Amino acid sequence: MVRAFIMVKTTAGKSAELQQSIDAIDGVEEAHVVAGQYDIIIEAAGEEVYDVIHSVATDVRDLDGVADTRTYICLDE
Repeated sequence: MVRAFIMVKTTAGKSAELQQSIDAIDGVEEAHVVAGQYDIIIEAAGEEVYDVIHSVATDVRDLDGVADTRTYICLDE
């Protein structure tokens, strides 16, 4: 199992709406609206790195209102 954290910057006023859309994506375990450099932090999991990057990260990046993403793959599992 591969686990990753995806940091999401959103356009103004879109964080809460995007959180609901992100929660519905397969592979997303949790999504939280946060204060700081990014607006949403996602915890995602998949069988392979490819699953996390291509399903979760790509699906999130394609959502309307997402300005930028950064994906961090966990190395400690």
